[in-house]
Amino acid sequence: MTTFAPPSHRIVRTTGIALGVIRIAIGLIGISAVGLVAAAADSTKLMSTTELNSFVNQYCVDCHRGDQAEASFDLAAFDASLADAAAQRWDTAHWELILKRLVSRQMPPVDADRPSEGEYDRAIEYLSWALDENSTRFPDPGNVETIRRLTRAEYQNSIRDLLHVDVDVTAWLPADESSHGFDNITVGTLSPTLLNRYITAAENISRIAMGGRQRSPGGTTIRIPADRTQEKHVEGLPLGTRGGAVVHEHFAQTGEYDLQLRLARDRDEKVEGLHEPTTIDVLVDRKRVHRFSVKAPRNEAEHSGIDSHLIVRLPISAGPHEIGVTFPNESSSLLEQRRQPFDAAYNRHRHPRRTPAVFEVSIAGPFDPQGPGETPSRRAIFGDDDFDGVDETEAARRILRRLARLAYRRPIDDADLLTPMKFFAASSEAEGLEAGIEAALASILVNPNFLLRIERDAEGIKPGKVHAVGEIDLASRLSYFLWSSQPDAVLLDLAEAGKLRMPGVLEDQVRRMLEDERSQSLVTNFAAQWLYLRNLDSVTPDLRLFPDFDDNLRQAFRRETELLFGEVMRNDLSVLTLLQCDHTYLNDRLATHYEIPHVQGSHFRRVALDPSTHRGGILRHGSILTVTSYATRTSPTIRGNWILHNVLGTPPPPPPPNVPALGDKADFEKMTVRERLAVHRSNPACASCHDLIDPVGFALDNFDALGRWRELDDGLAIDVSGNLPDGQPLAGVDDLESSLLKRPEMFVGTMVEKLMTFALGRGMTPADGPAIRRVVRHAATNEYRFSSLINAIVMSEPFQMRVSGNPGSSP
Repeated sequence: MTTFAPPSHRIVRTTGIALGVIRIAIGLIGISAVGLVAAAADSTKLMSTTELNSFVNQYCVDCHRGDQAEASFDLAAFDASLADAAAQRWDTAHWELILKRLVSRQMPPVDADRPSEGEYDRAIEYLSWALDENSTRFPDPGNVETIRRLTRAEYQNSIRDLLHVDVDVTAWLPADESSHGFDNITVGTLSPTLLNRYITAAENISRIAMGGRQRSPGGTTIRIPADRTQEKHVEGLPLGTRGGAVVHEHFAQTGEYDLQLRLARDRDEKVEGLHEPTTIDVLVDRKRVHRFSVKAPRNEAEHSGIDSHLIVRLPISAGPHEIGVTFPNESSSLLEQRRQPFDAAYNRHRHPRRTPAVFEVSIAGPFDPQGPGETPSRRAIFGDDDFDGVDETEAARRILRRLARLAYRRPIDDADLLTPMKFFAASSEAEGLEAGIEAALASILVNPNFLLRIERDAEGIKPGKVHAVGEIDLASRLSYFLWSSQPDAVLLDLAEAGKLRMPGVLEDQVRRMLEDERSQSLVTNFAAQWLYLRNLDSVTPDLRLFPDFDDNLRQAFRRETELLFGEVMRNDLSVLTLLQCDHTYLNDRLATHYEIPHVQGSHFRRVALDPSTHRGGILRHGSILTVTSYATRTSPTIRGNWILHNVLGTPPPPPPPNVPALGDKADFEKMTVRERLAVHRSNPACASCHDLIDPVGFALDNFDALGRWRELDDGLAIDVSGNLPDGQPLAGVDDLESSLLKRPEMFVGTMVEKLMTFALGRGMTPADGPAIRRVVRHAATNEYRFSSLINAIVMSEPFQMRVSGNPGSSP
């Protein structure tokens, strides 16, 4: 029998093969374990079914009975004895909901008769044991789609790792829709329109990677966000400069390229800040290759063409290069730069630009191309094979077989090469071997085996049966989870040899992959979506109220949170560090915003914090506080809802239909935010959600809409008193953090749920509850370290198993 103990106590610290669901995996596939051990509990000491029925009747049924049951959740027929029916599979959805509400202490409501902590613990222990036991008898790994299209991020990363070329595919491919908080959920088949865009992308990428010639010089234009201030040094550019931008570009061929600049203008098309002559430096790989001089306009008419001469033709070798444009600080006074206050110098409401700024960088070419040269992408394509004495057709076959194996993420047979070789033959006959390889490569990049992740059922498995995911498909699951990219040769070799599930191998691969720089996608892809960092791009606070907001601050917000998450991942810290820590990451722009002294320079660094700064974990980060505010003010409702969804994992019920208007707008303008929300909650139609949401959000109200600390709002003292859904009182962010850390399994469980949603590309269901709890219990034995979560997820039944005969079976 599977054993169980609540996450908060009776944890057995041991290693070895896990019980429960991993036992099933061992029997089916000989899987090795990572110490995913269920906590031990003596089932003879569990609450009896009679006791649990009495518990539900005493504390739950009064509100959840009959046609008028709260939330239409009727428990009148609840019978815990079903858990003892060893041969009967039962619907776990209601049981999981009850368990979640008990763990969070949301139910019974705080104004009702409530169990003691001992009663809570015993009921939670029994329900957890019963649900875990049921999942062991009747495993359900969930329905992972058999055919899924690569997301835009996965496509770009796969191109990077296959061809060693970084390209921005946003010009060719549309953004993916989000579901369950992530954009890798609703990725279905290819529409004709989308397929045409993939064809365009493939043709361009194969030409860039091979260094193929264009019929005429091409070009790209990079625009710097209009709200980016350029009064200070930009990270990545030489010290002693200000403003400008760094552009990373892959040049397909060696040759001459035109680089043209355009300066920022105001709404009247006048160049901003150009009051005296200035110079602009152009750098290639951080070396200055040209300097422009720009005169100050003497009259309005001269503004129109004042930057028309900012074009230069430069020799650039094929391959990736870093192009910089910046203004030399002609006073050479870095100290003077530091003395200047930060303000949004683009903001015409308050601060017109004091100095010129770059608006646009255009690169066109090549002119007089000299060939593709030796680039990382060509080395990735041609490899290290010795083709002496080998005819072109056989050489092409070897090249394409190796590339197709990596691109298709599986072993290759002769049938896989038929189409690429046809494209090779047609183009090589007309234009030579390299043109043939380019055409064949493009055909690989539009092949469904590259664009789609296809999981195949094991041979001989009847529909509807649970079975182990094949090792080839497991390798792809792992790589797209940790890297958002394709498996590399090491992972693919192990999978093809059937060694991925040998004892210790999978754990070693997880460790290797987390140490690889490609795992940064867990920061930029997973964390950016979980923590709403992507929403920063669309945030535009009211500049009349917040005149110092600019894109520099927006990017600094994002970087602070990414660096903290990255530190937890790289150093394998407890994930609770995300909630509470004594340091953060700052540059001078963000430090000034937070009023933290002695931080100078545009580069980010780890900064130890004094408690008086009110900074630390993610609940204090400007990124989170800004995306959970309105353009004009804070929103306890949005912030509380964010915490319930993303920290506690107990989202409120959906709002009822036909919610009435708030009332007279003029009256509301005279009230504080707390008073307005109190009126809102006085309406029973609104109270069901807002009674849960608002009291949590008030704890963060000392932070304004841009995350700055404040004691007053419009001259009035801020009331940050509130409470958690379990009724525990809060008096600000310190109390909120401390309360969350008292029951760490709630935050860790939420993070596990988000990680598993991202890893599997599907929303979590009640059937996933036991697997999530096993991961949390395993992580608890290792101080909730990041790697313990990842290892346990990879070893979990939903990740390791699948149900045969899912919709969209492999072709």
